[in-house]
Amino acid sequence: MNDIALSDLKTEVFFKELSTIAKNEIIKTEYPWQIIPKIKEIIFSLIPTLPNSFNEIKEGVWVESGAEIAKSAEIIAPCIICKSQIRTGAYLRGRVIVGRGCVVGNSTEIKNAILFDGAKCPHYNYVGDSVLGYKAHMGAGAIISNQKSDKSRVFISLSSSKIDTGLDKMGAILSDEVEIGAGSVLNPGSVICAHSNVYPLVSLRGAIGKGLIYKDKNTIVEKY
Repeated sequence: MNDIALSDLKTEVFFKELSTIAKNEIIKTEYPWQIIPKIKEIIFSLIPTLPNSFNEIKEGVWVESGAEIAKSAEIIAPCIICKSQIRTGAYLRGRVIVGRGCVVGNSTEIKNAILFDGAKCPHYNYVGDSVLGYKAHMGAGAIISNQKSDKSRVFISLSSSKIDTGLDKMGAILSDEVEIGAGSVLNPGSVICAHSNVYPLVSLRGAIGKGLIYKDKNTIVEKY
């Protein structure tokens, strides 16, 4: 039911909908977790190419006209925010790209992450060292854990093997239209393929295939 080959996780396969201002840089990576240490570099490569609809609201923070940013939001450079909503008490801790039509909500914290167009983290979420694909959605209080308790290197668990990411900080990679249930925790090295759902209050680790519903580690069913 959840057999995943390494080839399924190649960037060009994993993200069918490369709807992000960073697509030309992202597609250069072989696997999507290789994006994570390059986010700062990607931001600085994009800044000179931004259209006139973007303004530098403070040093290193570029915002597209029409974006709605609450006065109480805290935004640390470098950061690019497309036309989206950054709501009350949101905290963007630097090295963040927010796509168009996104929501970064009440008390949500984002750090070293890319949100593709339409991705939403609307209520009390933490997203660190992660990539959220097109229209990926984090339920209320869902958390992405980005570092193991022993601070060791992060591996991605497949059905019969493990992938060494080479990273000591990696949260989750979510593909297109992934739904994460309220109160769930995605442990370091979580990778979820397109159109899959994770139940509320789940603690998940490893890779989940396309079009599945993850209820718990023993119960993974087809969505369609």
